[in-house]
Formats: sequence, structure tokens, C-alpha cells
Amino acid sequence: MSDKKVSCRHCKSRSASVPADSTTIHYEKFWLYRHCSSVQQRHQQAQKAGQLFSGLLALNVVFLGSAFISSMIFNRVAITLADVWILLSILRVVSLFWIIYYLMGTIRQPHAVLYRDSHAGPIWVRGSVLLFGSCSILLNVFQIGYSTVLVHCKSKLEILFPIIGIVFISTQAYFLWHHSKDCIQVQHNFTRCGLMVTTATNLLVWLLAVTNDTLHIEIESQLREVEQRFAGNKTALCICPNTTICKIFQKGYILLYPFNTEYSLVCCSMLYVMWKNVGRRISHHHNLKTRPKFKLQGVVFGPVLGTSAVIIGACVFMMYQIQATSLDPSHQVLVIYYSYYIVLLPLMSVGAVVGTIIHALEKKELDTVQNPTRSLDVVLLMGAALGQICMSYFSIVALMGSNPRDLLNSLALAYSVLMILQNITQNVFIIDGLHRRHIVAAAEAKHAGRSEQHTVAAELPGEEESTLSSIQEHIQTPPAKEEDAKEDQNCEAHSQRRVSVLELGQEIRKASLSYIHTYSHLSWKRKVLREISFFLVLSNIILWIMPTFGSHPLFENGMERSFYGYSTWFVIVNFGLPLAVFYRMHSVGGLLEVYVTA
Repeated sequence: MSDKKVSCRHCKSRSASVPADSTTIHYEKFWLYRHCSSVQQRHQQAQKAGQLFSGLLALNVVFLGSAFISSMIFNRVAITLADVWILLSILRVVSLFWIIYYLMGTIRQPHAVLYRDSHAGPIWVRGSVLLFGSCSILLNVFQIGYSTVLVHCKSKLEILFPIIGIVFISTQAYFLWHHSKDCIQVQHNFTRCGLMVTTATNLLVWLLAVTNDTLHIEIESQLREVEQRFAGNKTALCICPNTTICKIFQKGYILLYPFNTEYSLVCCSMLYVMWKNVGRRISHHHNLKTRPKFKLQGVVFGPVLGTSAVIIGACVFMMYQIQATSLDPSHQVLVIYYSYYIVLLPLMSVGAVVGTIIHALEKKELDTVQNPTRSLDVVLLMGAALGQICMSYFSIVALMGSNPRDLLNSLALAYSVLMILQNITQNVFIIDGLHRRHIVAAAEAKHAGRSEQHTVAAELPGEEESTLSSIQEHIQTPPAKEEDAKEDQNCEAHSQRRVSVLELGQEIRKASLSYIHTYSHLSWKRKVLREISFFLVLSNIILWIMPTFGSHPLFENGMERSFYGYSTWFVIVNFGLPLAVFYRMHSVGGLLEVYVTA
């Protein structure tokens, strides 16, 4: 294969040396030209065949695992949860062996990684892998501890499965942190198959986590009804004993459970980008292209509004959780919850619309370079938004068909409509921003740096020297009573603390002046885009936190549930809600990308 590549390069150099008068010279008559063309065609066909085979392999693995999980849901006698765990453990072990082989064998071959995709695996995506991976490992630790305490009524497989999960999560996190940008040039087909099997394994782990969460909510709601009718009758259940360690394991497992689903989805997206980059050759200009870095500059109002939204949302969330866990939750907390969304969602929609208009006013060209990461971001944004949009439309139909004039129904109806608009406008803003070409004005940046130094120097003319000289004079002044050695030591220590405080104040003042100058130097379009992006980042964070940690008013208000029936609405919410949660988290990454390129 390497000889063919060399011949292709030789062919390109020969074709470049041929005279430009192509009207009299027919290139197709040259043997070397025909040979290079056939080699390139065979290479492209082999690449497409490898992608097709690995994709079909992953599709069959996903179908097999989905059949197991669905059979467990509909027929818990024939297919148990232990059978699903055995299948997922086998897939995890296979994926683990492939990752180890990739780390120890594939990348150590000569010319294995000649190119690295600068767009793949940005720092916030890899940071989320480490964060969610650490929480998932801690979740498995709590599961092991909980199963160990209840070992008398639980199988040993419930201890072995999380142990395998800890090894798999830690190894995969290391692999994605160091090699998510690789464009591997050797063992194409084997690498593609390994990546697709690992992606399918993460997808099945996510599907099991979603279905287990739904079953947990269903059992919890049924147990609440049983406790209200038959108080104290729990003899047939495997219940945590009244000990502190068991309660810690139980509460910790419930608290960290949402991070497992987010970790699996993030890993799926990164593995898919690696799969697209197998065998990809990146041009020298594209490979050395400098990526903009995140700097907290040019934003004032966005952080203030976003922080206010986060603080108010956290208060509303805590009020909601306290009321929702009680046996008789009041409708007042639902009114407050929906009112918070009705105020926040229009602000986010208006900000996204204004940002889209500014993108249209800018004279930036569209970035048409092939970028698998950007293409995947667009697909994930559009696909994940369908979860929330689907739930909102089902909720609108149910509320319009019941009693839309009721206060709570009216608020829920407005919430659903505004949620649809916010998802659509935010997707348009992010996708439009991702496709804008970032142009670095080196001369402008250099001029800004010189002006900044001049401004800081002008604002502090000799102030530092005069302050330090006065302090030194104060230190060198002899004390009133030389015989009191303790008082002299206290004066020196106080003077040293005063010097450090003044130096710290001067550094803060310099940083403030530098920040103000940088903010004033930006154009108004870049200012507005950065303000909007930062505000939307913080708003999406609080909208991710609230449903992730148990805030589910669409299921708990009872309006849609009474309209569609318990089972139907249960399926709609618990398959749409994880996608909505993933959409908020993925939007944060896209908005950060828009922020740094603004």
C-alpha cells in the first residue's frame, strides 16, 4: 500500500510538470496517470467498504442488545437483568481488549498517526469525559457498596458488573483524552470495527441506563401507592437496612446516576469522530491552523444575567425538590417552576435571534472545509432537540384537549410552546456560528496589546514606586521605644502584610484596566455575540441541572398522564427526557465554540 502511495505522489509531481496546454496533450494516454487514477479509485472503494462493514457490525450489535433490553422490559421472566449484564460485560471486555491493543500496538507502528484533527476533541468535550467518567466510576463504587451490604438478597453478578464498568470507564477515558484527535493510517478496517463495537457498547449502556431509570421511577411510584395503602408491609422486598453506610450508598447512587448516561453519549460522539477520521489525510495548512482559545474577555452583561438565571433556577429547583418528595405536593411549586421557565425561555430565544441576525450582518465567509466534528455537532443538535420538541407537542395536544383555561394548564401550555421556539432558535444560532470562518487579525491583536500596555502605564504613573518608597521609609523608621523588641517585630510583620495587600490591589487594578480596554477595543458585533453566547451557556447549564437531578414536572403534574394513560406517557417522557438533557449539555459545547470564534 505504501508503494502505491509513493507512485501516486510521483504521478502528481509528473502531472504538475506537464505543460499547461492541455488542448494538445491528453493525460489519459499516459500509463502513470491511468495507474494513479486506478489506485485512488481502489483506495476510495476500500475505504467505503470498510466503513460499510464496520457500520453494519455496530448496527447488528445494537440490534442484539436492544432486543435483550426490550425483552427484559416486556418479559422479565425469560430475559432478566442479569442476562443483559452478561451481554454488556462481554461487549465491554471485547472493547477493552481492542483499546489496549490500540494503545500498545496500533499507534506504535511506523507512520501510524501522521495527522491529527485539530477540531476533534476540544478541551471542554474531553473535560466532560473526565468529569462524567469520574462520577460514573464513583457511581459504580456506590453500587458495589450497596450490593455488598445487601449481599444476602443480591447476586454476585451485581458486584462483578460494576467492577468491569470501572475498568472500562477509566481505560476509555484515558484513550479518548490522549487519542481523540488521531487520524490513524494503519489497520484501517480493524480500527474501524473496534471503534464501532466500542460505540455500540456505549450506546447500549446508555439504553440500559435509560430503561433502568424508567423502571426505577415506576417501581418508586408504585411503592408510594403501596405504602399509602398498606403501611409497613415490606417483608418481600430487598430493602436497605436502617444503617448510615447503606443510606449513603443508596443516596449517592441515586444522585450520581444521571452522569452515567451523559458519559456514554459523549463517548459515542467522540468515537464516531475518530471512526470518520480513520485513514483521513489532512492538508498541511488545515493541520497547522491555530485554534482560538477560551478567554474571559469582552463579556460583562452576559455573565451577570447568566449568573442570575443560575441562582434563581437553583432556588426554584430546591423548592421544587422539597415539595415533590412530599406525599402531598402543592400546585404552587409547579406554578413557580413553570413561571421561571416562561421568563427565561423568551430571553434565550430573543438572544439567539439577535445573534443570528448579527451573523447575517457580518461579512465572514462560510467554512466549507471537510470537518467530521462539525457535521456530527449539527446532527447531534438537531437529533437531541427532537426529544424535547416531541414531548412538548404531545403536551400541547393533551393540554388543548383537556382544560386550557386552568392556570396550571395555561402555564404548562406556554412552557411547551416556548420550549419549542427556544430549541429551534438556539439550534439556528449555534449551527450558523459553527459554520462561520474564524479570521485572526494579527495586526489588530498586536495593536491591542501595545495600546493595553500604554494604557496601564498611563493609568499608574509612578504610583507603584512612590507607594513602595513610602512603605520602605515606614519600615526603616526606628520604633519609639527601642527596648521593646516585641513591638518592633509586630510593626515589621504589619508592614510586610501591608506591602502584600497593596501589591495585590495593584495587580487587581491592572487586570481590571486590561479587561476594560480589551472590552472597549472589540467591535459591537463581537461584543453582542460574546454576551449572548455566554448568557446562553449559563442558561443551558441550569436547564441541564434541573431535569438531570430529578425535576420532571411533565410526568409529575398528572395532566398529560391522565390524558394519554400512565404507560404511554411514561414511555414518551422517559425516552424524550434523556435526549433533552443531552441536548442541553451538547449545546454548551457548541455555544462555547461560537463564543471563542466570535
